[in-house]
Amino acid sequence: HAADCRGVTRPLPRGRKGSKGGHARAHPASLRLSFAVMSSHSTSSAETAGRKPVTLPALRAMHAAGEPITMLALYDATMARLADRAGVDCLLVGDSLGNVIQGQDSTLPVTVADVAYHTRAVSRGRGSAWLIADMPFGSYHGSEQGGIDCAIENAVTLMRAGAQMVKLEGGGFTVPIVRALVERGIPVCGHLGLTPQSVHALGGYRVQGRAEAEAERLLHQAQELAQAGAAMLVLELTPSVLATRVTAAVPIPTIGIGAGAGCSGQVLVAHDALGMTVGKPPRFVRNFLASADGVEDAFRRYVAAVKARAFPVEGEHTY
Repeated sequence: HAADCRGVTRPLPRGRKGSKGGHARAHPASLRLSFAVMSSHSTSSAETAGRKPVTLPALRAMHAAGEPITMLALYDATMARLADRAGVDCLLVGDSLGNVIQGQDSTLPVTVADVAYHTRAVSRGRGSAWLIADMPFGSYHGSEQGGIDCAIENAVTLMRAGAQMVKLEGGGFTVPIVRALVERGIPVCGHLGLTPQSVHALGGYRVQGRAEAEAERLLHQAQELAQAGAAMLVLELTPSVLATRVTAAVPIPTIGIGAGAGCSGQVLVAHDALGMTVGKPPRFVRNFLASADGVEDAFRRYVAAVKARAFPVEGEHTY
């Protein structure tokens, strides 16, 4: 079914749970949540962050210096504050909130209003981290100029909600959209490999780019997005060899999730990093809470592992 310019969708076929699905519950004994920081007596995020704001120039400097960039996908002020205090560089309000928060079988039902709501919440909780918001299914999928106008309108909505960058899935048709957004001062993050908004076209949540033709197409799309002005690129569920090749071929940082240690940085869904995955976790996930002293410490361990290139581990978390 179709979606309007706000990403409001009518009922769609239910997809299968996969790498981004099924994160909604947790084992009570595994969660030692240090959520007291959100009491009425808490200090503001700016007072507790203790670091300079992460800006786009700062991220570019990290990339140029070879320092891995850390990112977590999360959806509320409390998680945002804890991740920010732990030193996470980027916070992503992903459309994975459909799986994690809403209990959906895919990200397709998520609307711009949903993402804007959670972006406002995360924005209130963060202190210094860079904030990215997903453009959900239907919010940039119109044809030609109509699609560009739709994307601009929805990106403005998310930026007004507190986002500092928006993320779009796919290559090809997104190139002129990326260019139009960047020309209007809206930073853009691309997303290639497994693109969950295309789950039905892809035949499920599967590793992308194993065949040579697929790999070449992904590499070409990455270069096109960078040339259009994208400032960052998420690579999801791609062979680590391909992700490393793409990282070397583009001048912008690549952020991997199930794409190996050769990327410029890493992202996990915060709930997965805390062992809150329902069912068997994807191969690329590590439970950082298992040996941590609370949620903030788990996030600190995640940051330390990524910065030291101790996570992900080739062969254990990769394809």
